[in-house]
Formats: sequence, structure tokens, C-alpha cells
Amino acid sequence: MMIDTGAVGSLFDSLRADALTSPDQLRELYPPPNPNALRKETDHLTEETRALIGCSSLVFIGSADIEGGADVTPRGGPAGFVSVLDERTLVIPDATGNKRLDTMHNVLQTGRVGLLFLIPGRPTTLRVNGRACVSARPELLSQLTPVGKPPVTAIVVEVEQVYPHCPKSLMRANAWRPERWMPADTQPTSAEVTLAQLDVPGLTIDQIEEAERESLRLRYE
Repeated sequence: MMIDTGAVGSLFDSLRADALTSPDQLRELYPPPNPNALRKETDHLTEETRALIGCSSLVFIGSADIEGGADVTPRGGPAGFVSVLDERTLVIPDATGNKRLDTMHNVLQTGRVGLLFLIPGRPTTLRVNGRACVSARPELLSQLTPVGKPPVTAIVVEVEQVYPHCPKSLMRANAWRPERWMPADTQPTSAEVTLAQLDVPGLTIDQIEEAERESLRLRYE
């Protein structure tokens, strides 16, 4: 798709020039939501949503820094690795990763997160938004499900919004239907993407693939 940017410096700036600027403009383009789509939002966890979180082995965490820089990161572990302490409190243990700590830095700055829980093989998802903090309290960490090593810290979330999300996106994406996935050989590999991102002279695809294999072998360390 070709778009004439005219005298504007970037493609984004060109598209932003006539972008929507108000909720009223947005609502003019869409019909009102079904009343149940609003009614099913709650400010606490029910027995059913607590059970759903207990079945989830994958959660995406959305956060932002004080300047509005946004980030989304996945966290995975055994089903139920996110602990539900009560109807208003969740705890997500840390796990071995790249040690950038982007999410926790954001939580320290703004004290807020958005969560999206998934259950592999099912189209069911659950959105949870609320206040957050980073805790290193030993008696809390000792209660959590380790994801590899015992957690050094955990993200504690005070639930403010709970919303069971429509399954249409996962169904449209054929997320759990391998027969509908693109063939692996038509996609760039993780090592190929990393090599292009690093742009380090002399670095080879074989070296990156070996580093990835070693990282996965030591994924719990």
C-alpha cells in the first residue's frame, strides 16, 4: 500500500494529520455496544474468574512508563502460576528472562498494569486491570508457584476491572488450529530477526541459533 506523505516528515505524521481526535468522532462510526458488554465488567474476581485464572498458563502484561511509553510482555508458567489471594488481589511471580525488567520498571513509575489471561487450546480470555506494585516480601514469595527458580520479586495487582473478553479474535486468528498456521519455512526465524536487529559485524546466524538453544536449555536458571 502506497500513501503519499506530502510535505509531512513521516508516514505516521501523514496519517495522524486527519486522524480521529475525540470519543464523539469514534462513536459516530460504531453502533452502541450491547448492554451485556458493559454489564459483565466487574471490580472483583468471582468464583468462576478465579477458577479461570487457575487454569491459565499464559498472561500478557501491559504497562507504561511515566512518559506514556507502552510495553506488553508475556509471562508463562504452570497452570495457576498467577496466585489469587482474594477477590481483589493477584500476584505474578517473576521468572527467568532477559533481565531488562521493563515491566517492573514501568510498575515502579506508574503503579498500574493491564492483564490478559489465556488458556492454550481454548478461545477463553480474561482481562484484568488495576493498581500494581513490586514486592520482595519473603512471606509472600514463599507462597508463590516458582517458575523455575524461586521468585526474587512479584508483581502484586489490586483488581479494579475484570472483563471476560469475546473469543472472536482467537477464533479469527485460528490461534489453536495448527492446520491453519502458516508453514514455518515461510516465516523469518527468531535467529534471523535477532541477527538483523543486532547488526553486529561478524555475528552469524549459527552463533545466534546456538545461543538460543543454550538459553532455552537453561530457561529455568
